[in-house]
Amino acid sequence: MKRKREVLLTLFLSTLYLSAFTFGGGYVIVTLMKKKFVDQYHWIEENEMLDLIAIAQSSPGAIAVNGAIVVGYKLAGLPGAFTAIIATVIPPFVIISLISVFYSAFRDNRIVSQLLEGMQVGVGAVIASVVYEMGAGIVHGKNPVSITIMVLAFLAACILEINVVYIVLACGLFGAVQSLMKKRRNRP
Repeated sequence: MKRKREVLLTLFLSTLYLSAFTFGGGYVIVTLMKKKFVDQYHWIEENEMLDLIAIAQSSPGAIAVNGAIVVGYKLAGLPGAFTAIIATVIPPFVIISLISVFYSAFRDNRIVSQLLEGMQVGVGAVIASVVYEMGAGIVHGKNPVSITIMVLAFLAACILEINVVYIVLACGLFGAVQSLMKKRRNRP
């Protein structure tokens, strides 16, 4: 019981911290969640983190909240999911509430405008880092099917400009079929 309480407190503080200091959307928080939950706490394996993020990304809603839900649920069941949701939602709620109060002052402020433009560059670099780390993990796994799917998904999104929703659904369907086929082969 005490161990679960400690996990919930650490989960709350970690996701609160990540949510409070992550600018640029959900993909930025993915890298930070990996560093915190995989590298620092060793609560989740790297491959499992990729699976959890895939689930979060394919679910409706903000990827940061969805990612926190699946990580929290994995670590502590429903209490973990609720803890992660609350901790992830508090910082943006407070920040957006404060910004809305002072919006007219921020709207035309040149310094704030320049600051936000600079943050966009940093966010782009963090997103590029996420893409590199996730892609490198797939390539280092040396699974030709996974590498082929990754390349085809990239080409479909960037060259053919197919809606990402269709790509995610197609990849999910392919993964489900592949999993069912693997189960059938392993049956006695």
